[in-house]
Amino acid sequence: MTATPLSLSPSTSPILQEIVRQIRAADPYGTYRTWADELLLKPFVVSKAQKRQIAVEGEVDPIVRGRILTYYRAIAALIEKETGLLAQVVLDLNGEGFGWVLIFSGRLLLLVNTLRDAHRFGFDSLETLTEKATALIEKGIQLAQTYPEVGRL
Repeated sequence: MTATPLSLSPSTSPILQEIVRQIRAADPYGTYRTWADELLLKPFVVSKAQKRQIAVEGEVDPIVRGRILTYYRAIAALIEKETGLLAQVVLDLNGEGFGWVLIFSGRLLLLVNTLRDAHRFGFDSLETLTEKATALIEKGIQLAQTYPEVGRL
């Protein structure tokens, strides 16, 4: 039996819970207050077939840019929660969808990720999202614990 792209329950994954929190925190009018968590997470799942249909010409859609920022802010929040160091996110994308994301604390870079084809940002499934985010969170926590004095500067 294969898992459907949205088979992972948000309540079982800290990263999915944090993404939902970040979406609702950035919602000034309360639009998403009554939406199911699964519905809020659905745009993060983009199949390979769907990605092929997304054009990469022109500027990255502001909604996609917001989705990328939400994903990395959730990662930063979980690193912050575990280490106690304030973590900030910087997103730099050019008009062609190339760029990078930094998560830093003080003078310490906790995460540096290159982005390509940002127009097509998404994951095959929530499981894939969770696995990739968990790996990034663990690396960030490890760096923060190795160099805590740099993170406090």
